[in-house]
Amino acid sequence: MLQHHQPKHDPERIWVDKLEPKVVALRSELRRLTPDDIARRSGAILDGGRLRLAMLFDDYEVDTIDYVVSHPGGGEVNSFLQSLVLTYLGTTYGGPPAERWVSFRDLPNGSFYNQAFQGYGPDRLAKRWQLDVAGFGAACRALGGTPIDHGDAGFAFTVLPRIDMAAIYWLGDEDFASKASILFDATAHLDMVVDGLAILGSRLVDRILAEG
Repeated sequence: MLQHHQPKHDPERIWVDKLEPKVVALRSELRRLTPDDIARRSGAILDGGRLRLAMLFDDYEVDTIDYVVSHPGGGEVNSFLQSLVLTYLGTTYGGPPAERWVSFRDLPNGSFYNQAFQGYGPDRLAKRWQLDVAGFGAACRALGGTPIDHGDAGFAFTVLPRIDMAAIYWLGDEDFASKASILFDATAHLDMVVDGLAILGSRLVDRILAEG
């Protein structure tokens, strides 16, 4: 059941509600593939019997027998992170990025949840920094963002080996509020299901806010 403070279409809550059977199915699907093929398509590094990759600036490893996701040298991660990493490994098509940015609305089926995504995603950036575009830029740089020529400030991030996202800020004034957007490479839906992209976008916002 959704809690009162959670958005009606909170993708993390929806995802959590269907996790266990999803993780079991994902592991079964991955076992039908070879580790070499998974590494080639996903951009993960195959190191012995483990796939190594970074998601949202944190490192993970996946054993290629049971497909359990762990922290390097540490314990198994929670089922939420398991499902995100395994969904990426099972979905990514291995092709090149389009090098063209699109909004969440422009992703397949993205328009239906776009308003909700804006609320739990990029709107929080504009609410935090308001007229302080320099503060937004400093937080993005601290997280390792690469400046791009979009808006009054824009930064690109690699959130998974084959998924790039961008945080864009348009500076307002005393009469018009500042606005922010999270953009996606136009091929992102070929590498991750769209509700997974919504979660990654929201968590990218979390990480930017944490740097501020």
